[in-house]
Amino acid sequence: MLTNLAKLSVVRGVSQTVTNGLKPAAVGAAKAEKKSASAAGATQIRFAHTDIRVPDFSEYRREQVKRPNAKNDSADDRAAFTYLLVGGAAVSTAYVAKSLVSTFISSMSASADVLAMSKIEIKLGDIPEGKSVTFKWRGKPLFIRHRTAHEIEAEQSVAVATLRDPQNDAERVQKPEWLIVIGVCTHLGCVPIANAGDFGGYYCPCHGSHYDASGRIRKGPAPLNLEVPYYEFPQEGLLIVG
Repeated sequence: MLTNLAKLSVVRGVSQTVTNGLKPAAVGAAKAEKKSASAAGATQIRFAHTDIRVPDFSEYRREQVKRPNAKNDSADDRAAFTYLLVGGAAVSTAYVAKSLVSTFISSMSASADVLAMSKIEIKLGDIPEGKSVTFKWRGKPLFIRHRTAHEIEAEQSVAVATLRDPQNDAERVQKPEWLIVIGVCTHLGCVPIANAGDFGGYYCPCHGSHYDASGRIRKGPAPLNLEVPYYEFPQEGLLIVG
């Protein structure tokens, strides 16, 4: 046992001698290197615990996705499908927009009952020659006059230059024997009396306006002739106004 103790004392003495023999700068450098190595090891251990591994999904990806710049039929098919999808969406959007606009416009149109009242059919055979019959059309009186040959000749011979609202008789009728006018005085909207007045046509008793058998103003305060609505003769003996 004494022998072992003696050996240990010798080793410690040698170590102390070596340490004492080193320069202070070398000792400091050695300690700093040891400390740096310890810190690096600690740092590596800390980063190793926070290392994040991203899963690799390459096994599940398509070949054209893996190589997007490669020219192949699959890429062309994918582009064609994309264009088809976009085109279909555009067509569907246009169709929906058209439907919405059509529905909106239709909602602003007149209803069926209003359209039915916008036109009136009249059998001309029920109106004898020389008579004027009044109908209700669009809330207004409608005068239908079956003129005689004498009335036609008289109205066609009137000098247009002498009229307040110059119009030839031929401009106001489609068939000479039939006069169709709206029975509203152009002065203040009164309803004239048929077959009356100084000119044998229509007379407004409210303010004294006189119209001839062509519905033209001839005397009184009214500024314009009686209005002629749109009408047609679809067949003989039938009149449609509106």
